[in-house]
Amino acid sequence: MFYLNKPIQTPKVLYIEKGSINKIIAQLHTQNEQISKIDAFILRVMGSPQSGWINMGVEYNTKADFLYKLTHAKAALQNVTLIPGETTYVFLRQLATSLGLSVAKLEYEFYTQTPFKEGAFVPDTYSIPLGISEKELISLLLKVSLSKMRAVSVKIFGTYNEVKWLHYLSIASIIQKESANIEEMPVISSVIHNRIKKGMKLQMDGTLNYGKYSHVKVTPNRIRKDKSMYNTYLYKGVPSLPICNVSLDAIKAAIFPDKTNYLYFMKNRDNIHDFTCNYSTHLLNIKHVTKRNKK
Repeated sequence: MFYLNKPIQTPKVLYIEKGSINKIIAQLHTQNEQISKIDAFILRVMGSPQSGWINMGVEYNTKADFLYKLTHAKAALQNVTLIPGETTYVFLRQLATSLGLSVAKLEYEFYTQTPFKEGAFVPDTYSIPLGISEKELISLLLKVSLSKMRAVSVKIFGTYNEVKWLHYLSIASIIQKESANIEEMPVISSVIHNRIKKGMKLQMDGTLNYGKYSHVKVTPNRIRKDKSMYNTYLYKGVPSLPICNVSLDAIKAAIFPDKTNYLYFMKNRDNIHDFTCNYSTHLLNIKHVTKRNKK
């Protein structure tokens, strides 16, 4: 009874992997030395622990309450969706609002835990346990995203190289911002690769929709005044960091561009792009769009 009434401190929300009682207790012991083999013995009487997210409710429980919650409690989950093309700046603020967390703490944990300062998350709908801390949330999202990225990289290249992958993420982020749909992505990718090969500046508006400017219309004045590395009107090549978080479709398009001679594209009345190899034809496309917009 004395042992079961001893206090134990844990996070308000715990993640329990599937496995035997001994495996689960061993996992928990690595996180908290207050958990021991005695708990495994008691659990054999109380029942098997659940897997998944467990709601402890408070940081301090008696050992009896802690073990009971392992076998009976479940954390409430809330779905949070990261859309392809969204920036981490915006996404962290969405997380803070949806889950009642601190933006400052989320940003601190993000910049502390990953070398990728943008593009580290894979767009998806995530089921997030209510009560999770900022540190645990960022760790969870990064772990899931990195696992997916590694799997794709290994499937394509046979290995995962962080520097090489970051380069493709940067290309993919431009594709994500510029493409009207998934079908266009390999074509947009071909334009990027073709312009780089010819030593041309990319001159793509989507590269200026980085960070807090994710949904801000790019104007001629903005193009002139923005001196960041993302301004592909000012600098040649692909920005050294991604602009946003990208879908696996965009990554695949960055790695496998279509074989074309296209150097230009312009959105038409159907909100998809007309592609061309010649600047004169591109100017005509611009003229048609400008004329249409004035009507």
